[in-house]
Amino acid sequence: MENEKINIIIVDDHPIVIEGLRMMLHSQPIFNVAGSFTSGTETISFIRSQMVDIILLDITLPDANGTELCREIKKISPNTSVIMFSNRSERSIIMQSIQNGASGYLLKNTSIDELVICIKGALSGDIVFCNETKQIISRPSQYDLPTPRLTKREKQILQMVAQGKTSHVIAEELFLSPLTVDTHRKNLLQKFHAKNSTELINLAVQQQLIEKQKNRS
Repeated sequence: MENEKINIIIVDDHPIVIEGLRMMLHSQPIFNVAGSFTSGTETISFIRSQMVDIILLDITLPDANGTELCREIKKISPNTSVIMFSNRSERSIIMQSIQNGASGYLLKNTSIDELVICIKGALSGDIVFCNETKQIISRPSQYDLPTPRLTKREKQILQMVAQGKTSHVIAEELFLSPLTVDTHRKNLLQKFHAKNSTELINLAVQQQLIEKQKNRS
């Protein structure tokens, strides 16, 4: 594509961000900003009729979630490279975007030099990240932590917590004092680095220590 301009569209719900990106991209002769949109509906309508090389896509739009919109875009136009361009820096969102077909994830403080490099990399088939995003995804998430070693009693109480039983009920069924049960629950939260019982159960399910409980009708 050395002699052809790279067609780019910008999708963001903030006009000032769109204008800033447009100015940055216009400073590079190889780029052609073919359009800019503030909604997912407009974006889908455009790519159904126009060839686009790169889409710079925000996560938060008035009518769509950017990660889900990315999946839809890739179904309609598989050859279009979608680069997420957002202020959201959660590791889970970054990884979900890549799983949904994004070619990269950049934060909005990315420099023009870094943006150019990433766009070229995405067009070459690479998965691209700005330096800050690379640092975020290199840190281990809660789900990457080693599986904690639990005592037989802790496993028992963990399973009962997952079943929605209160400390009082668990204490009665196991012939323990509620204080003892609460102590075990606190130890479980510490071992899993969990903030609350919901997070504790999700982590335990993720690490296959317990089965996900089915919703009761």
